Amino acid sequence: MMFTTRKTYYPYTSPFDPCPPITQKTYVTAPNLYVGFQPQNLPQFSPSEALKKGTLWKLFYDPYYNAREKGVRTDERHA
Repeated sequence: MMFTTRKTYYPYTSPFDPCPPITQKTYVTAPNLYVGFQPQNLPQFSPSEALKKGTLWKLFYDPYYNAREKGVRTDERHA
């Protein structure tokens, strides 16, 4: 796949804000946003595994990971 479901943005931080700013924030987009139509013969999970994962097709499975679980920090300052 040529896309990533984790996106990053840099919000405005005011010089007058009394709290330390979070300069980088991340969010996750769903994999189905990147598939224009559903191709034929997509690999599938078994029925019991599909119930656990929430989808029948492996292409659409996207578990949510907190950015800190992956070792990516979202509150680092970027100069």
